[in-house]
Amino acid sequence: MIPAKTVLLLLLSNVFMTFAWYAHLRDLRSKPLLLAILASWGLAFFEYCFQVPANRIGYGVFTLPQLKILQEVVTLTVFVPFAVFYMKAPLTWNYLWAVLCLMGAVYFIFKPQ
Repeated sequence: MIPAKTVLLLLLSNVFMTFAWYAHLRDLRSKPLLLAILASWGLAFFEYCFQVPANRIGYGVFTLPQLKILQEVVTLTVFVPFAVFYMKAPLTWNYLWAVLCLMGAVYFIFKPQ
């Protein structure tokens, strides 16, 4: 249950993070920079409301390096659909290569010593 809860909270956190970091490039492009910063800070608050509990719950079940790699996998899982569907970025083979690299990172960080 704890690994699933950690992953779910990281997914929610990353949705807010991705919008905080990148949505202003589409939605607030013509607005003052300060407005984009404040909007991003507002979203980042909710990111941390999910990210901090995710790491507290997951730490001990996962090692610190495992939590970090897990977070990177979740980030890519959230970012690719965001980039393609929300930002209208083209889906390229480079996403596949990035996923394969992360799969290698997951293998090595979770591999028993």
